[in-house]
Amino acid sequence: MAGLSADRPSEVVLAARVAQQFYVEGVSKVDIADRLGISRFRVARLLDSAREAGMVRIEIGLPAGSLDAGLSAELCSAYGLKQAFVFNFPDDEQALLRRRLGEAAGQALMDLIRPGDVLGMSWSRTLSGLAAALTQIPPCPIVQLTGAVPPPDGRDLLDLVRSVARVGGGPAHVFYAPMILDDAQTAAAIRRQGDIAEAFALLPAVTIAVVAIGVWAPGLSTIYDAVTPAERDALAKLGVRAELAGVFIGEDGRPVATPLESRMIVTPAAVLERIPFVLAVVWGVAKSPAVCAAIRGGLVHGLVTHASLARALLSLADQRDGRHKPASASRGRRDATRRHG
Repeated sequence: MAGLSADRPSEVVLAARVAQQFYVEGVSKVDIADRLGISRFRVARLLDSAREAGMVRIEIGLPAGSLDAGLSAELCSAYGLKQAFVFNFPDDEQALLRRRLGEAAGQALMDLIRPGDVLGMSWSRTLSGLAAALTQIPPCPIVQLTGAVPPPDGRDLLDLVRSVARVGGGPAHVFYAPMILDDAQTAAAIRRQGDIAEAFALLPAVTIAVVAIGVWAPGLSTIYDAVTPAERDALAKLGVRAELAGVFIGEDGRPVATPLESRMIVTPAAVLERIPFVLAVVWGVAKSPAVCAAIRGGLVHGLVTHASLARALLSLADQRDGRHKPASASRGRRDATRRHG
């Protein structure tokens, strides 16, 4: 087995135990490491080896009828999106909803990415499941868009970027750095480091990016939850209502300059605005104003989401523009046409 030797059966068995707990039981890498008395990095290596050896074979299939083509088309029409993928996933369990949307984003990405693309990726809890759904993509470069905000489950940005790169076989431009530093001088010094400078030099070449959108509120943004209460209040007073890939935006969807930016390792707003196609993966009805703002501001061109958030977005479009009818009414007209046509 690649990466696993028959001369070390204990290692093969250990890899099987790790894979069983992670992929079947849903145990985090941190908890697996604690259970087995090994480091999280060794857990990650064992998972890689198990997949490379063929011990783990992952197949992701979207449930029949889960993609709502009608809602997807309505979102594209209402907001001028290039692509929208709306899924009929239940909202009652957030962790499951995030995982399903991450997997759906992986399916969408396989349909969208083309040879010659350069893929940029940011971090969110929702995107952590994306790589598991990928079975084949072109061997394009994968670029890390931001530093990392350590999540509670141990699944980090470097894992995500490397996993996606392994599927396509293209180079992964990753770096070890937090998203938020203590001061601007430290952040500037870190940006000059070789691996970070190399990755950021490729940012203007990114043709498709996958991001999440966070609302500037507790539990709805990993950045909001990572900064101090004083910083949260200060940014809110500046007009920050949401963030994507570390770029702060206001109610109109335009980037908002903040003092925090000088301490952050993120793609600059001006560079993010020039990426030809940005795919946002978003859950939660509470995020509808932030998603609407990001689209209106021209920062998002495609969306992967679930039905309840899609309907909330269509309702906002109706309220703000006076053009779009609610989704239920639109579907009612189509049904009547089918019945009486």
